[in-house]
Amino acid sequence: MRHQKSINHLGRTAAHRKAMMSNMACSLIKYKRISTTLAKAKELRKFVEPLVTKSKNDTTHSRRIVFSELHDKYAVTELFREISQKVGDRPGGYTRLLTSGFRQGGNAEMCMIEFVDYNETYTVATEKKATKTRRSRGKKAAAPAEEVAAPAAE
Repeated sequence: MRHQKSINHLGRTAAHRKAMMSNMACSLIKYKRISTTLAKAKELRKFVEPLVTKSKNDTTHSRRIVFSELHDKYAVTELFREISQKVGDRPGGYTRLLTSGFRQGGNAEMCMIEFVDYNETYTVATEKKATKTRRSRGKKAAAPAEEVAAPAAE
């Protein structure tokens, strides 16, 4: 029985699993969308989302904590500059899993994991309607006539 077993070991040792999650997180941060198996993507979501939350507070301490997990300074820079700006107002749920069938060779269930705010297909773009202006001569025509009439009376 698997009571209280919260981590999927993915058939790897702890060091291999940690290195794989770090590499996959760097790829996700760099490319904003990667394709992997569903089990790895679910574990990657648990790995990446706390790092994105940490990146909202841009301090030296939080950068060092994120760097200790990722070991890639370019990924840390990308995370703190661009990604944290886009997800600044979001309270969580920074990634999305999209299942994409089964792998041809091993029949593993595949999916794509992506950052929510970087997919233009799913983001709802609110189009601004052109405001229609009514052309009325009532107020515009009356105001200049009064101004012209006042100096002439003096």
